[in-house]
Amino acid sequence: MRSSSMKDGVTRIPHRALLKALGLTDEEMKRPLIGIVNSKNEIIPGHVHLDTIAAAVKQSVSAAGGTPLVFPAIGVCDGLAMGHDGMKYSLTSREHIADSVEIMAMAHPFDALVFIPNCDKIVPAMIMAAIRLNIPSIFISGGPMMPSYVAGRKLTVSNAFEAVGQASIGSLSEEEIKEVENESCPGCGSCAGMFTANSMNCMTEAVGLGLPGNGTVPAVNAKRIRLAKQAGAKVMELLEKDIRPRDIITKDSLHNALSADMALGCSSNTVLHLLAIAHEAGIELSLEDINDVSKKTPHLVKLSPAGPDCLADLDMAGGVHGVLKRLQGAGLLKTETMTVTAETLGDNLKNAAVKNDEIIRDIGAPYSADGGLAILWGNLAPDGAVVKKGAVLPEMMIHKGPARVFESEEACTEALLGGKVKAGDVIVVRYEGPKGGPGMKEMLTPTATLAGMGLDSKVALITDGRFSGASKGASIGHISPEAAAGGTIGLIKENDLISIDIPANKLELLVSDEELKARRAGWKPLEREVKSAYLRRYRRLVASANTGAVFAE
Repeated sequence: MRSSSMKDGVTRIPHRALLKALGLTDEEMKRPLIGIVNSKNEIIPGHVHLDTIAAAVKQSVSAAGGTPLVFPAIGVCDGLAMGHDGMKYSLTSREHIADSVEIMAMAHPFDALVFIPNCDKIVPAMIMAAIRLNIPSIFISGGPMMPSYVAGRKLTVSNAFEAVGQASIGSLSEEEIKEVENESCPGCGSCAGMFTANSMNCMTEAVGLGLPGNGTVPAVNAKRIRLAKQAGAKVMELLEKDIRPRDIITKDSLHNALSADMALGCSSNTVLHLLAIAHEAGIELSLEDINDVSKKTPHLVKLSPAGPDCLADLDMAGGVHGVLKRLQGAGLLKTETMTVTAETLGDNLKNAAVKNDEIIRDIGAPYSADGGLAILWGNLAPDGAVVKKGAVLPEMMIHKGPARVFESEEACTEALLGGKVKAGDVIVVRYEGPKGGPGMKEMLTPTATLAGMGLDSKVALITDGRFSGASKGASIGHISPEAAAGGTIGLIKENDLISIDIPANKLELLVSDEELKARRAGWKPLEREVKSAYLRRYRRLVASANTGAVFAE
């Protein structure tokens, strides 16, 4: 459906009258109407500046012969929502945002769309909406935050979360705590490391929906404004050539996204979102497919929290397209896929180059021969679990220890801060999955607390919930089936032995089948009261994490 269905013909006299109430002229109404989906707000640091992006897009759309019209999208800052009930609304917002964009773009038909996201769930939600609407579309994010530089080291939001654990054991002074508060988030942009927001913005490049540089050009760099202007002009070309999201999102382009994901060491949340995007496009994609790509793709980049570098460093080193150039040279990409440049990925990569071999390693000298994410299976996760392998210390790649069982993130954090977890333990946090939470809370607080206390080299954490891209250590999430759906994680008892073997993709509860059968016979799920009607609806509709936590139809 195009804007002509809303504005052309004698029956549309009232419609044109309403459009003129906006101040539109007859000439502006004759032009293609270009919707600009702007997720700007004043509570998310990654979104506070997005009006500057929207203004640049509007300018270039107008110059290219279109009429730009802005409408909003909500967003949740995972950092601000972390550690309290607000986190139940983060993943749940993904479907809401996708639905709300569909509502706006169907009720007021546009000829093309420009999407301006930046943080966590907003990016995949908008991709899902773009696929659903399937009109010419392009993505231009707000760009990553710069790190702060203090005493010769880089600080990011990870340092602020790890400071909780450091403060709890008395290793930070009041002055040092204040310094972390004041310096770790120095300005606008999506938090500076390879966390979920930046991971997904990098995915827009790899999958072909964002221009080269969309994932890495810093928010405060004037190149970001120039990129926004290019995006506004380019969407008019996409409209002229009738290139649509479903021409771009294909099995092959998702393969490219996964290959980039593994090489970059992205957030484990990309697994959830790429599965959901594939589902929206009607493309079959499974955890087995993801693991197959991981096994074949070398890990070439280690950014915060896995290493000291940030997105700004990756940008100067050649960006996402520099990484893709490496992968192309190894025959690991499908380069005939279409992109929003109106050319193929292979065409785009002709001008790509790696400018720093330390930040983007050579194929022959990777951090590891396989990817930054791994999928684990076993009797504890028959339908799979996900770990950001590239951020796990070598001594924790294989671990066996007694279970310390908690029925919520809050109970786990309280025990950690109370000194009730010891070296060798395997923390189990359950009933935090898509249904059990509900909302599959992201748990950076306990993982960062472990790191701050120096326990990330000695303690593992497994959950049917999920982790922030800023999490590091042996943090294994997305355990499926979840406890609320009758998964084995709901049967674990205190001090049961749990075996983790990340190289072998294994996650096992060392309890006999007979004992598990007996436990299951007397098992009843924890029934957590949910007062929110919205969360109750979400709990009824949402499917397992191994599906991408999409809505069951």
